[in-house]
Amino acid sequence: MTGNLIRNAETILEIIQLACERRELMILVTPYLRFESSFLKVDGGEIHAAATMGREDAMYGLRSAGLRIRFPHSVSFLEAPSELKGFGMFDGRRTLRLAVPEVLQEEDHRGSYRVDHVGRVPVTFSTPKYDLATGTLVDISTTGARIFSPRDFSEGELRPGEDMAVTIQLTDLIRINTNVKLRHVHGRTIGVEFHPQLDDHLLSPLSRWVFGKREADLDRMARRGVETAPPAEAGKTVATRPLGLLLVSGDSVLGTSLQDLLGGLQPLWRVPPTMAALKDALQQKPALVLYHVPNLSLDERRRLKPMVETLQGRVPFLLLGTAMEGGALLELGNELKATVSIVFHPGRATFFQRLVQGVLRRSYEGGESPMAPKELEVP
Repeated sequence: MTGNLIRNAETILEIIQLACERRELMILVTPYLRFESSFLKVDGGEIHAAATMGREDAMYGLRSAGLRIRFPHSVSFLEAPSELKGFGMFDGRRTLRLAVPEVLQEEDHRGSYRVDHVGRVPVTFSTPKYDLATGTLVDISTTGARIFSPRDFSEGELRPGEDMAVTIQLTDLIRINTNVKLRHVHGRTIGVEFHPQLDDHLLSPLSRWVFGKREADLDRMARRGVETAPPAEAGKTVATRPLGLLLVSGDSVLGTSLQDLLGGLQPLWRVPPTMAALKDALQQKPALVLYHVPNLSLDERRRLKPMVETLQGRVPFLLLGTAMEGGALLELGNELKATVSIVFHPGRATFFQRLVQGVLRRSYEGGESPMAPKELEVP
């Protein structure tokens, strides 16, 4: 995302307050995960956002130095770094308390994102000579659209720069009936700019709709290459990056559970927590090591440290706790520079699967957001 930086604290607060009044859509993004939420209220230096995930998922998924928020605003989209401050309540709903950003990055208006998978959307428009014509929508953004007409236009019938009017029934709830300026004509396809800018009662739902489509596209691109693939495709992956998930654990039951959960992503194998077994396994160049921490006793920590030092700088590793308090594991993970630390239990299997996908994507495919930090961050 490129564009202007907004640093004025009053302007930022006005934008956030407007988003709260509209209950605007918000996307929470970390280097590994994304969650959909919405603005609820601003209170001092904090934003209350809808808690659309469980408390533990929020703690493990959002307590990251790479946390960012994205949301639509007028004809553009905004993105900013933030921080999970804790949890709260508003109007009877559980909330996430997020730091109000000190800076917002605004997407360049000239590069407004265009949605080109719009389905069959009918369009009615008038030519500059007030002749009515019909067509279908090719693509649309917050600032304009392209329209395909089934008929040819005579020479001089449409001239760039002239004023027209269009009606676009985009969805059941979004009907755009406005004046436009003709920007270009290529055969039967014309490009128009909403001129003047759409009124707020049209622009706000359109911006939210376009933003949602863009986020869905970003999510699909981010997941590409780390989702379940047929064996033939998996074979191609071996040549381009490390393959396989290594579980370091003496718990065979846990190994079976993770095999069932993650085996569709990449092959998973288990070795006992001994230095010799770990060094032998690293010769196979796994893509990610899941290091099982069964407890946080002093003896376990002493055994863990030299084992983890063997991994540092060689391969991303995840501390996987069982039957323990999450905050203490997070502290240990920070100390050992783990890529991610999480307490696993079967009820959070889907979240854990998404987290592993995110770590693989971040480690080997450059991450989801062009504004995300380049190094691995420790939640």
